[in-house]
Amino acid sequence: MSSSIRISKKNHKKLIELAGILQAKLKRTVSIDEAISFILNNESFPGKITDLPDAWDLTDEEVNEIFDTLRNGWKSWTSKKSA
Repeated sequence: MSSSIRISKKNHKKLIELAGILQAKLKRTVSIDEAISFILNNESFPGKITDLPDAWDLTDEEVNEIFDTLRNGWKSWTSKKSA
């Protein structure tokens, strides 16, 4: 079952960033739902997405790959209203 929730653009951006970081770490597609589950279930979560990259030793190339993947994914995404 899925539900719609309203969140701010700032929080949405942070969830997308976290999903990208998790995707790079896990080397598989990560949904926004999985990113939220990560936050809710991870007791050691630092509370700020900006703290995560330092913990995972990502190269600049890996970071760029994450953002490229996210940009390409959002290009193909359409909302139910516009579909």
